[in-house]
Amino acid sequence: MKHLKLFLIACLVMSAIFESIAQKTDSLKGKKFGVIGDSYVRNHREPIENTWHYKFAAKHGMEYFNYGKNGNCITVDLERWGKSICHRYADMNDSLDYVVVIAGHNDSGRLDSIGIDVFKQRLNSLCQGLIDKYPAAQIFFFTPWTCENFETSNRKKVVDAMVEVCGNWGIPIFDAARRSGIYCASQKFRAIYFQGRNGKDGAHLNAKGHDRFLPIAEHFLLQYINR
Repeated sequence: MKHLKLFLIACLVMSAIFESIAQKTDSLKGKKFGVIGDSYVRNHREPIENTWHYKFAAKHGMEYFNYGKNGNCITVDLERWGKSICHRYADMNDSLDYVVVIAGHNDSGRLDSIGIDVFKQRLNSLCQGLIDKYPAAQIFFFTPWTCENFETSNRKKVVDAMVEVCGNWGIPIFDAARRSGIYCASQKFRAIYFQGRNGKDGAHLNAKGHDRFLPIAEHFLLQYINR
């Protein structure tokens, strides 16, 4: 009898948890979800519909806005790749409920000319601009993936700067270099989960890679959404 009571209590607890999750998910339906960034957002040469952020929005019935541009930087305007994100954000839909910034990869490749102090200053301006434009929205950042020789790389400097600056504004940021389960420093891993078949691409997930990262990104976002 005692075991039966414990079983029933456990069932009630699990039922309450699932109901809470369902209510949270349902409340996202119709919300506007905007993602801005580089080719991590545009998805390079593969369909946007393959991306984890598109699938997240579709799963929860959200209206999806993609502002990805291949080759784009957070901090530097480039003739070929267009205005930087710290300028482009002003052109985004004014009524977004959720804003996600996924970028930094291309800044790390140009960091020697940009300089880490300038990168921080312009990222700081982007954070302030997003908060001023979307004071009622929830804003999130995702860093680039890790890379080979990460500890001595400009990628690490950019990732650490993003974590620092976003933290100063209280903006939740996902450290995708260290916490993503995307082992980008491994050529064998990249050959399975990144675009192209030779493992040379160190930036762009393929459909299988996006599916791998989706539950991790979803868990991160849902910690903050609808509290």
